[in-house]
Amino acid sequence: MIYFHFSPWARWTLVLLSFLITRPLVLASPTSCSSFALQNLTDVQLAGTIYYPANTSVNLTTGFQSIDVDNLPAFCRVQLVITTNATSGSFCDTEVWLPDEWNNRVLAFGNGGFSGGVAVGDLGHVAMNQGFAGVSTNTGHNSSQGDGSWAGPGNDDAIVDWTWRALHLSVVAGKEVVQQYYNQPYNKSYYLGCSTGQSLKEVQTFPDDFDGVVVGSPASWQTHLQDWSIHMNLNVQPNTSTQFIKASVWSDIIHPAVLSQCDAFDGLSDGIVSDPEMCKFRPEQLVCRPGQNVSTCLTVPQIEALKRIYSDYYETDQTWILGRYYPGGEIAYPTGLVGSHPFSIGQDWFRYFVLNDTEWTIDQYNSSVVGIADNINPGQANAIDPNITAFAGPGHNGKLLHYVGWADQLISPGLSIYYYDTVDVFTRSNTDWDIDNFYRLFTVPGMNHCGLSSLFSENGYGANAFGAAQQAQAGMPPLSLDAEHNVLAAMVKWVEEGVAPSSLTAAYWNDNKFTNGVGFTRPICKYPSSVHYVGGDESLAASFKCV
Repeated sequence: MIYFHFSPWARWTLVLLSFLITRPLVLASPTSCSSFALQNLTDVQLAGTIYYPANTSVNLTTGFQSIDVDNLPAFCRVQLVITTNATSGSFCDTEVWLPDEWNNRVLAFGNGGFSGGVAVGDLGHVAMNQGFAGVSTNTGHNSSQGDGSWAGPGNDDAIVDWTWRALHLSVVAGKEVVQQYYNQPYNKSYYLGCSTGQSLKEVQTFPDDFDGVVVGSPASWQTHLQDWSIHMNLNVQPNTSTQFIKASVWSDIIHPAVLSQCDAFDGLSDGIVSDPEMCKFRPEQLVCRPGQNVSTCLTVPQIEALKRIYSDYYETDQTWILGRYYPGGEIAYPTGLVGSHPFSIGQDWFRYFVLNDTEWTIDQYNSSVVGIADNINPGQANAIDPNITAFAGPGHNGKLLHYVGWADQLISPGLSIYYYDTVDVFTRSNTDWDIDNFYRLFTVPGMNHCGLSSLFSENGYGANAFGAAQQAQAGMPPLSLDAEHNVLAAMVKWVEEGVAPSSLTAAYWNDNKFTNGVGFTRPICKYPSSVHYVGGDESLAASFKCV
């Protein structure tokens, strides 16, 4: 028998080819791209087309993502300028990438933070590599993820574009571009994104835009999320205060204590807290005793700060604002909201979206701004309506696949659980439907925000690569493109074949780099179940089950 050895990149290419040849393909050509002219689409201008032959250099950078590869299949890059408000003259930049070998599907991508930039990484690594026609927008402005200064003071059009309008109009225009380019209708439309709340806004407000939505850790309740981010900052700020906790204390003292108390609950001590809801972490055990070296323990003010950080945030009138940090993500937490500097997104939210005060700082935060933000709801940003029957009902039959990392350092997993629970309650009290038929939530042990955030270097220690948004472009593709390992393929199978995922199999690439090889695989379980070790090779998903 002859055995062949393939490098990691070669194995990925073979998997990709095996996936593509199973799809019905529609063929286009360089001529299709160069001769393309947009017809009868109001408020949409064709800014240009560029054809990229197969395996040519694609090197692009935006305020959100970048791509620099020479191994993509052939495609046409269509650039659009879409008028979002004719009265004010506001507009967004949108791109539609059209592969020569098309699988008859449309795939739109979301953004992250305050970023104003097309998701060129996801368009290339996900849409083009899997045969989708891809759509992405800069949401009406150009900026990095952490800069919200474009919103004000008083730039209401830009805020509305960012919260929902630019994406919706881009999806409508993008679908028409796809149909005109290939001269035939698309079959199904999908969304893949992480972090921004645009995805749930689409589900709630424009239910016909997508047949299937895959969303990770959505910022769906902006007026509470940003309050919470400031609250978390103030638990440790200023960095000269007695309650401040250095990154080394998080990693060398707090995290080992969490693992000591909670790691083995799933049957295996592997450095991962699989179900933080079971972990009743007691930081009191870390308080400094008389005469103890303070570099090995925590002061009383630090203990009190930790207790607040690991607790849900309620305001003075007992209004629930948001969830908490969950035990297990301590390595990344100082890169998120409890670091040495104020978190820019939260501060800019109040400066430019809510208060129109460019000098506002987090030390001015108080309970009154919670009500101010809720009353304004800038740009109708909140996407917390539990009634998604128009999306999920028999008239549309849409599917929602939602995931969140238990170690998310930017958005509490409690927000994802909150929304899922409210939809469940609404559905039970108003219909005879089973939420499992249209909405499934998956929790990912050890995963930080989105598996990988462009704002932060941390992405967590855990099986966190499963085809989610932003992952492939950061060197963390799924182990395979089949429905077991690739969340997008799982959604396609659910929508088009009626087979819903009960779990996924994710990979941990050593040091979160694909080129370093697979460290281990694990199941990702459907909430509220969690992963447990049942025996066997600890590096294989088959040695675990969801219970």
